[in-house]
Amino acid sequence: MSPIDLNATIKKLEAFSRREKKPLHLVLLGGLALQHYGMENRSTIDLDAEVDGDLESLFLFLKTQGIPSDLSENISGWSVVAMPPGYRERAITRFKSEFLEVCVLDPCDFVISKLRRFTEEDIQDALFVVKKYAIQTDQVSRYAEAALEHSIKDTTLFLFKKNVDLFLKKIEKES
Repeated sequence: MSPIDLNATIKKLEAFSRREKKPLHLVLLGGLALQHYGMENRSTIDLDAEVDGDLESLFLFLKTQGIPSDLSENISGWSVVAMPPGYRERAITRFKSEFLEVCVLDPCDFVISKLRRFTEEDIQDALFVVKKYAIQTDQVSRYAEAALEHSIKDTTLFLFKKNVDLFLKKIEKES
């Protein structure tokens, strides 16, 4: 699979939405979002996004373009740990046209999305965004608490709390 580029992908999405003549709203995550945040050396082969629109048609279109995708109408459901309330409203518009709006998560919401999985790559991605946007540890803590308050009660939340604490220590150590 070849790496995909944010701007080229947006052009393909724009062509798709023009052809379909139906509103399509995406909130990008993963590698494409990192390209927006300025991580130029971050390549990705897939499109991860929350979609408001015809998810199935979009999935099939992306497949014809050779772009694997992980799409959902609710990214908060990708983990037991919920996204912080209001993440959709805080999303930043990257591109908008008659039928298409492409957004990325607010940087702090993006960090929380990465801490929900907490792989080594996720940690590095989150650290990059924290440094780039000068996100303070208290802000990460507030967003994490909000996510926890809106999550279903589960033992996974204990691990998330521990991971957030480890991440906050890592930020302080690297500051």
